[in-house]
Amino acid sequence: MARIAYDDTDAEAFAATRHLTDDGLAAWRQAVTNHLAPRPGMRLLDLGAGTGSWAETFTAWFPGVEVVAVEPSAAMRARCGFRPVVAGEAVGIPLRDGGVDGGWLSTVVHHLPDLGAVARELRRVVRPGGPVLIRSAFAGRHEGITLFRHFPEAVRVLDSYPSVADVGAAFAAAGFATAVVEPVPQVTAPSLREAAVRLRREAHTPLQLISDDEYAAGVARLREAARRDVGPVVDVLDLLVLR
Repeated sequence: MARIAYDDTDAEAFAATRHLTDDGLAAWRQAVTNHLAPRPGMRLLDLGAGTGSWAETFTAWFPGVEVVAVEPSAAMRARCGFRPVVAGEAVGIPLRDGGVDGGWLSTVVHHLPDLGAVARELRRVVRPGGPVLIRSAFAGRHEGITLFRHFPEAVRVLDSYPSVADVGAAFAAAGFATAVVEPVPQVTAPSLREAAVRLRREAHTPLQLISDDEYAAGVARLREAARRDVGPVVDVLDLLVLR
């Protein structure tokens, strides 16, 4: 079960505020290209595809690559801009053995209570030697993420997420080896002012899991900082690659 409901309110907020521009994702395009080695005819699983932004992005970036989008939340599937999107859970992926050449999970692993079972399913559906790319904020690695500077109370939520070591160990038991952990920068918003205006609590799991008073204090800090900071918001998330 996910840490939050991903009901209609959550899905609408996610669709409205969490999609990034292609320019803002330039470093991600390079990192994914380096580790995935996309080619025409490749099949890539987008597990926990959400509202489809990554599936759409990969289709645009990598002509000839077939993206298989799987998402458990009906509300997210209803707002998915990518078609088709298949209903499915990470512990029961609706694909045949060796059915894809690689896997992609973006900001998903903290919603998966049984990482060992997920790793075994990915070992089943990803062909031998194919990579699994995990984009995430991991426990203990919040320093490069702007949100946590203004909502420091949310760090305790992040620290309840799996760590890089936790994920690596679960996947190692299923036969994967950790290839690399690469910090990747992204332009999340053109300015802190824009980020403050567009902020939706329902779109961020750590903000939903702090108290209302803590959230209000963070919003006040963010708005005060936005009065002074006019540069782009650059965040750093990690890319964990397993093979």
